[in-house]
Formats: sequence, structure tokens, C-alpha cells
Amino acid sequence: MNELIFTLAAGDPVSHVANHKFAVMDVLGIKDVWVWSGHIGNLLLTGLILCLLGPWVARQIATGPASQGNDRYVTKNKFAHMLEVLCSYLRDEVARPLLGSRTDRFLPFLWTLFFFIWVNNLLGMIPLLDIQHIASAQMRENGLAMFGGTATQSLFVTAVLALISFLMINIAGIRSLGIGGYLGHLTGGAPWYIWPIIVPVELVGTVVKPFALAIRLFANMTAGHILLATLLGFLATGAATIGAGGSGFLLGPVIILASGVGAVAIFFLEVFVATLQAFVFMFLTTVFISQLAHHDHEHGEHHGHEHAHA
Repeated sequence: MNELIFTLAAGDPVSHVANHKFAVMDVLGIKDVWVWSGHIGNLLLTGLILCLLGPWVARQIATGPASQGNDRYVTKNKFAHMLEVLCSYLRDEVARPLLGSRTDRFLPFLWTLFFFIWVNNLLGMIPLLDIQHIASAQMRENGLAMFGGTATQSLFVTAVLALISFLMINIAGIRSLGIGGYLGHLTGGAPWYIWPIIVPVELVGTVVKPFALAIRLFANMTAGHILLATLLGFLATGAATIGAGGSGFLLGPVIILASGVGAVAIFFLEVFVATLQAFVFMFLTTVFISQLAHHDHEHGEHHGHEHAHA
């Protein structure tokens, strides 16, 4: 137990979320390329979890045979039911009000984006790195890790996710508006003599949107997980204070209790933040997609609903 606590608290807190190499080699003349690292392991582990969990959840949610009667419509597992409620909320309360008739077309991408980020965020809270360092002294001494860290803490990972969103947003905009409509959107409907000002601003905004997605996810995952690692570090400090003797017998338990309570509170807060940041990334991507679209049809649907309600 003491080895676990001291390993969790060892070194600086950043090391618990940062990337760690595992396999390094020369690739195409480039030396010391990290062909496998802790973050790569986490990304692949996330993909494996989603590929295995997704079909299983779908089977639990799927409508059963007619011989089951009304029970055929009941989800067969509580965990699957939770995910069904979550997916229904993301579809009906988040995506559909923004995308209208295009919702079902974009849902596979939006759901994948949410769950991929969410699982990665949660994996970053599991001490996979520390478990490997406890199991292998060689990995601990050389700073190696096959899995571990927080992949969404890496700007490289969040930048790639933002790039994928950027491509989806703009390709969807071009398909919806056409080349002419997309270029016309950059003018903001302003007179032609304002275009030299408006167009550069719109172009910058087009790039800044995904950049903000990457920075937001990176910053939140880094700050929260480092804070949690810092509080765990105080547990080791408290244990060391007790071992020092003297007044440490009184001060050590206070440090352990305070840091332990704080770590538990921050842990649950981080679970919420991990979920919230996945939601925010997906939600803002949905908003940006909806902004590059014809709105006459959705406006007509909205007007029709109001008329029917009246």
C-alpha cells in the first residue's frame, strides 16, 4: 500500500498526465521517433473499448422478438439504458434543435466524437501509468509506459480532434451551401467595399473555432488531473511526516485526512469535468456545423410547429 501511495505521488504531478515513451526507433531517417507511447496506448485502448462496447450496448437496446410482448421494447441492461438515455439526449436536445432534418446524417460522427473524448478523459483518471511502474522497476527507472497518462492532455491529440471537426464543419458547409454560398458566407452579407475587412476576419474565425476547441480540452484535462495528482502527493507527505516522528504523529494524520478528502472531492469533480468537456466539444462542433447551412427549411419547420401549437 505504501509503495502504491508513494508511486502515485512520486516526482512532479505533471508526470502522471504527460506522455511517456515505450518504443523508440528511427523512422525514415528521423531519429528517436516515439512509435509507441502511453498516450498512443490510451488512444488505442479507447478505440478497442468503443469497438467492443458499442455492439454489445446496441444489442441490449435493440427491440426484441414479437414473442416478448411489450418487454421487447425494454432495454435489457441498466448500463445500456444509461447510455441510451445519454444518446437520446444528445440527439433530441442537443443536435436536432441545431441541425433539424440533417441530424441523423451527422449523429454517427457526433456520437463518436463525444464518446471517444469522454472515454479518453476518464482513462486519464485511472493510474495505468503508476500500476505499470509498480509492477516493473525497469519501466519505472526508465520512465516507460505502454499505457497511461491523459491522451486528451496532449495538444497533438486535441489538435487532431479539432482538425477532424474543422474538416467536417467546412465540408458540410460547402455541401450545404455550395462553393458560391460558402464563399458568400465569408462576406457576412456586407457590401462589397467592406469585404477587405470582413473576409479576413471570417477566415481567422474559421481557424480560431477549432483552435479554441483544442485549447479548451487540453487546458481542462491538464489542470484538473494535475490537481488530483498533487493532492495524492500530499498523502505521501503526510505518511512521511508520521514516519519522521515527533510532532509528525499529530500533523501527519491531519495532512492525510485533509488531502484524502480533497482528492475524493476533486476526483468526482474531474469525472464531471471529463464528461462536460466531451459534451462541450461535441456541442460546439454541432453549433459550427449548423452555422454553415441553409436555414430557410428549418425556419419553416419552426414556424409550422408554432402555428400548429397555436
